[in-house]
Amino acid sequence: MSKKQIFTRTLITAAITLASSQSMAAGFQLNAQSATGLGRAFAGDGVIADNASSMAKNAASMTLFDAPALSLGVIAIDSDIKVKDTKFSTSMMSDSVNDASIGGTSYAPNIYYIQPINEKLSVGASLYSNFGTKTEFPSDYGKQRLIGLNDLFGGITDVKSINLGLSAAYRLSHQLSIGGGLDVIYGQGKLQRGRNSAILGGKDALNIDADGVALGFNLGTIYEIDKNNRYGLSYRYSPTLEAKGDMSYGGNDIGNEKLKMPLPDMAEFSGFNKLNDKFAVHYSIQWIRWSEFDKLETTGGSFTKAYEWQDSWHYSIGGTYYLNNKWTLRAGYMYDTSAQNELTSISVPDSDRNWLSSGFSYHLDSKSTIDFGVTYLIGKDVKVNESQPVPVLGNASVSATTRANAWLYGLQYSRSF
Repeated sequence: MSKKQIFTRTLITAAITLASSQSMAAGFQLNAQSATGLGRAFAGDGVIADNASSMAKNAASMTLFDAPALSLGVIAIDSDIKVKDTKFSTSMMSDSVNDASIGGTSYAPNIYYIQPINEKLSVGASLYSNFGTKTEFPSDYGKQRLIGLNDLFGGITDVKSINLGLSAAYRLSHQLSIGGGLDVIYGQGKLQRGRNSAILGGKDALNIDADGVALGFNLGTIYEIDKNNRYGLSYRYSPTLEAKGDMSYGGNDIGNEKLKMPLPDMAEFSGFNKLNDKFAVHYSIQWIRWSEFDKLETTGGSFTKAYEWQDSWHYSIGGTYYLNNKWTLRAGYMYDTSAQNELTSISVPDSDRNWLSSGFSYHLDSKSTIDFGVTYLIGKDVKVNESQPVPVLGNASVSATTRANAWLYGLQYSRSF
C-alpha cells in the first residue's frame, strides 16, 4: 500500500471519528405547547385551565372544563447561537476557526380539544411538540489547511418531534381529579457532518435522514382546595425512539440499521392561587430525566456516541392580571438548568437559561379568545472542550465558547362551545 493510500485512509478515519463526536442533538426539550403558557413562562400551566392547552401539562385538568373547548396556535422560535474563539488541533497542527452563527427559525404548531362526557368524565385529543432543536453551521466551517476536512465539528442538526395525545380524566370527588393518556410520538431527524468531503468522493462523513414512531404515556392528578386554589402533579413517560431511513457513516450505507434515540421522562408540580378578583399567582417545578440520554447508537453497532447528560430542572413563577372583560395580562420568569455535564459540544450548545415572558389574551366574546405570548430566552457563555483520538494524526480536539439565546413568539385561538 502506497503512502498516499495510507494517508487517504487515515483522513477518512479522521472524518468518521470526528463526526462521531458531533452526532446529534436529539433531546432538547421544547417548551412550546401554547401561547398562553409562553406568556407566563409556563408557570402553573398544568392547573390554570384557562384554555384546552392545559391538557399538555396535566391530563387531569380536563375535569375543570364544563363545556367543549378548542385551542389551536403556533410558536415561532428564533434562535441566536454563537460559536466563537474556536481552535482545532491535532498532534501535527493547530489552527483557529472563524466564529459561526448557527441559529435559525423554526415553528411548532399545536391543537387541543376537550370534550366533557358528564360531570365527572372528560376526554380529549392533542397534537403538539415536546422536543426539537435546530443548528446549522456554514458549509465551509472548520476547514483545515493540513487535513483538508470541512465541517466535522459543525454540520446540520435538525430534530423535531410531534406528540399525538389521547387522554381521559375523571373527577373522583369535589376536590380530587385524576387523568392520563397515551402519547404517540413521531420523531424526525436530519444530521450532516463533513458535508461533501473530497476525501470521501463528495460524500458526507455522517448523513442521517430518519424518522420513527414510539409510544409513551402520561398520568396526572389535581387537588382543588376551592375554585381559586389548586395544585397538580403529573408524570410523563417518554420511550426510546428507533428511527429508520437514509443513513451513511464514513461513506458507507448503514440504512439497514436503526438509530436509537432515548427521550427523557418528565415530572411536574404546579400551583395556582387567585388572590382576588384581579390577580393570581402561579408556579411550577419540573424535573426532566436527561440522564436517560446517555448515548446514541445504531441497532447494528456501526455507530455509537456517548453523551452522559444529567437530569435538569425548570423553576417558574408567574402572575395573571384580569384587567377587564376584554383583556387578561400575564407575565412570568423561568430558570432552567443545563442537561449537559462534563461532555459538551459546539453543535449541541446548552447552558443554564433565564426566561423572561409576557403575554395577553383578548376576549372576542364570552366564548372566543385570541392569545399572544413572547419570551426572551437568555443563555450563558459555556467553555467547550472536545477531543478524540485519531490514528496517525494523534489526538484531535476543539475548544470554543458557545452561547445560545432565543426569542419565542406564540399566537393562539381558543374557543369554548
